[in-house]
Amino acid sequence: MNLRFVEAFLWVARLKSITRAAEKLHLTQSAVSSRISGLEEELGVPLIDRRERHFRLTQSGNRFLVFAERLLDIQRELKDEIGTPEPQPMTLRIGGIESVLHTWLIPLVEHLRATQPQVEFELTVEMSPVVTEQLRRGSLDLAFATTPVAGEGIRSEDIPPLEMVFVGRRADAARKAWAFEEILERDLLTFQRGSQPHVALADLIRRSGLHSRKIHTISSISALVRLVECGFGFATLPHAAALKLAEGADLAVLDTEVRLVPLPLHASYWTYPGVPQLEAAVHDAIDFVRRYAADEPAAPTGSVAPAVRHRKNR
Repeated sequence: MNLRFVEAFLWVARLKSITRAAEKLHLTQSAVSSRISGLEEELGVPLIDRRERHFRLTQSGNRFLVFAERLLDIQRELKDEIGTPEPQPMTLRIGGIESVLHTWLIPLVEHLRATQPQVEFELTVEMSPVVTEQLRRGSLDLAFATTPVAGEGIRSEDIPPLEMVFVGRRADAARKAWAFEEILERDLLTFQRGSQPHVALADLIRRSGLHSRKIHTISSISALVRLVECGFGFATLPHAAALKLAEGADLAVLDTEVRLVPLPLHASYWTYPGVPQLEAAVHDAIDFVRRYAADEPAAPTGSVAPAVRHRKNR
């Protein structure tokens, strides 16, 4: 049995599409269809129900999927035991949100270039819904986003969240302990509407019993920083990203009496039976992110929203 045919079937079953599997494997659709037909001819049973309008495996297809994963796992074990030690060239497709780009994505790539010299990178920076959908469609191998991805052959792990802080110009950071009421007297800038930072900020204001001036939503961190420099208002940013951006911009973390909700992060990735080098690179990446986050300086701590309300009523 040709294991390349088995691999083609595995990705067709996982992605529920011959078109997406062809893109994943860098093959033509006809080549993938031919491989599936070859397997069906060898096994003597149909694996895909072609009578259905929507993609569906036959009962035999579902049973063979279990064996396909086992066959490719055995192939991987054989490569580990008696295969060539020479690393094979491969492409690792990583996607992440912009907060990741401004925090540890570049150090991650530099680390992988040193530890995984056979890897070529394809990097995508997009909003969480885009990144997670690209992973789900098989266009990415590893995604760092605010929501986990679920699916056949996909695993997700929590990674350390990003502490969020208020930032302003350096002159604004000269004073100590901005009260939340004073923060809300300025225009506020945060990430795009509906994002976790935007929803968390709006909820924090609601729970405090206070009212904000205006909340502006900006999809680009670079644009957000530029607006802060121009005196447009205060912004919310990941603490680690703010420290890096402040090196080249009129930007500083504010000392505030209120603590923002951290930005949750998840690493979601495909499992790759038969490709141990790619799985090793993915786990190396996740381990690096955890170590890097542990070494980051802690964000200033403040009070939670109820304490703000108590201060106002005092």
